[in-house]
Amino acid sequence: MSKQPHVLVIPYPAQGHVAPLLKLATKIAEHGIKVTFVNTEFIEAKVMASIPEKAEGWSLIKFVSISDGIERDDDRKDFDKTRNTMLRVMPGNLKDLIEKINQSSDCEQITCVIADISVRWALEVAQNLGVSRAAFIPYGPENLALSFHVTKMIEDGILDSNGNPMNDGLISISEGTLPWKRNEICWSCRGNEKMQKILFESICAVVQFVNISNWVLSNSFYELDPSSCDLVPNILPIGPLLASNNSRHLAGSLRPEDSTCLSWLDKQSIGSVIYVSLGSTATLNQQQFEELALGLESSSQPFLWVVRSDLVDGSLTGFPDGFKERITGRGKIVEWAAQEKVLAHPSVACFVSHCGWNSTLEGLSMGVPFLCWPYFVDQYQNRNYICEAWKIGLNLCPDGNGIVTRHEIQTKVTKLLSDEGIKRNALKLKETAINSLVEGGSSFENFERFIVEMKSS
Repeated sequence: MSKQPHVLVIPYPAQGHVAPLLKLATKIAEHGIKVTFVNTEFIEAKVMASIPEKAEGWSLIKFVSISDGIERDDDRKDFDKTRNTMLRVMPGNLKDLIEKINQSSDCEQITCVIADISVRWALEVAQNLGVSRAAFIPYGPENLALSFHVTKMIEDGILDSNGNPMNDGLISISEGTLPWKRNEICWSCRGNEKMQKILFESICAVVQFVNISNWVLSNSFYELDPSSCDLVPNILPIGPLLASNNSRHLAGSLRPEDSTCLSWLDKQSIGSVIYVSLGSTATLNQQQFEELALGLESSSQPFLWVVRSDLVDGSLTGFPDGFKERITGRGKIVEWAAQEKVLAHPSVACFVSHCGWNSTLEGLSMGVPFLCWPYFVDQYQNRNYICEAWKIGLNLCPDGNGIVTRHEIQTKVTKLLSDEGIKRNALKLKETAINSLVEGGSSFENFERFIVEMKSS
């Protein structure tokens, strides 16, 4: 008799990585497969604190945690230090966890590890233990396809050995894919060579770990970017991974969600609200923060604005004088929102977004047009797809000082809300996204294939 499948899922410890993998884990568990979800101790505390007590998905998954080796007093914003500590400590901790589970009972043994490609060492741990492996790609297929072309681009003199473009032209990997601008490649970090080196080395390493995986799971759907998908061997687009259509799915938020914004949306006119959320890591300086506030005010539209406590560099010194009083009743400000539910609400007219991949998929799956404000890594190319390839949004352009002005915000809001072509494109893409998830759809079929193969491996 073959062993019952038992899947161990491990995300990179950050909001944009935990959320899609928790949605995937819930979806797998609904197929009667035992799932153990591994967070770091630091992240697990945040996830547990944010999950509603009565969330249906809670009972489907077993949550466990391992140490990331980072001390309580250490600065977790020191990316290089925390990364090196995790690389030194976590592979051994994961190996110990898997061995402990495997020794506990024959029917409990881990049969497959699904690991975020950003914790690719977990795939190596699984390989060494003789366990099947699925690499999960939390970003768009175009950046995964780019990884497969880096070596050749260096050989052809398009990039130097550090990933810097050798000329000012566009960088293209195929006729069907959107080319990159030289300063918008996913490892580009203007003014931060150390970070760029880390990101470039990570992108280069992706191919090796994809190649040792039995499956490559992409949080996308084939019809969204077929040319990029065709460039990646064995890719299985199974997205968009969404929670809003199923109450059993856990959202994977690392912050408590303010549910009052949903009842506030109920009181607004259909298609009137500007929803503003720049993700979990983007920061603004005080001047830019104030310009955004005044731009929203001058738009004359109702708006829902997610203002994290760490949104402003340093600390928030306050909103513009009299701003909160002037927008009373028209503007709603929250620390964090249930984003999928917000985007699905009929009152929402557009999404001012940093264009992170999760936000991009959620927005287009709900048929919401975008105002794009990318911050770093893959977000610039996601913006280009939104505006140029799919034509479902407009770009917010900084001025000569790098500031997106209140006038730019007001102008683009007005232009977007009157653009019927963009609205039509957004609704059409929503239909394509949803169709991919229903029986017979591309993502539905790919997911079913993965389940069948995993059960028989």
